[in-house]
Amino acid sequence: MKPSETEMLRGELVQLNVPIIQQSFHWDCGLACSRMVLQYLHPVSDEEFQTACWRSQLSESVWTIDLAYLMQQFGVMHRFCTQTLGVDKGYRYQSFYRKHFETEEDRVNQLFSQAEANGVRVEKRSVTIQEIQQHLAKEHVIIVLVNAVLLVCDLCSAPVKFCCLLPIGQKCFCRKPDYQGHFIVVCGYNRNSGCIFYNNPAYADRVCCTTVSNFNEARMSYGTDEDILFVYKDS
Repeated sequence: MKPSETEMLRGELVQLNVPIIQQSFHWDCGLACSRMVLQYLHPVSDEEFQTACWRSQLSESVWTIDLAYLMQQFGVMHRFCTQTLGVDKGYRYQSFYRKHFETEEDRVNQLFSQAEANGVRVEKRSVTIQEIQQHLAKEHVIIVLVNAVLLVCDLCSAPVKFCCLLPIGQKCFCRKPDYQGHFIVVCGYNRNSGCIFYNNPAYADRVCCTTVSNFNEARMSYGTDEDILFVYKDS
């Protein structure tokens, strides 16, 4: 028996076969992650997904609570854990959030206030790495909001510039920000090597891997609210 098979039998290695779907714009990483999760659970057509986004009136500003509502629309069991029930007013002064803050604050706060009535499960709390691993061990997946500036893949030769997903031929003059919100799909772990596997919607051809410490640093960075959307396979 190969070592990797032994590890899997012991629950030390989990790597779920979640389809990789690349984002189309700089702002739709969360939607790409949602499509990955839905394809993993039960295929949803592009038309069905676009209709759901239209119903939710999603624009170029997509929050984790929006993704939770999308799961609810498709009848997918989920649990959204966050440190902030609503919008942190401090984000008004953060460059990543500043552009859409004025128009989005009321909308997002309303989604939180109406979550329970709409069947969207939200919990105000932090999540441990052990909870994440236990969820994955049951073949469930997770969408996580991270600070892409801090997240480092051990397998990629060079870090992707998440703010530079521009049309071919268009030059980018951006500077490295302090915070760049980005959604990923966490799809496995290896306890022996201490790593986390994840699908990064910035790519279409690979599964990424980082250390637990780097993963925790990126997901607990100021700006993420420690947002984690647990999704259940047996929905």
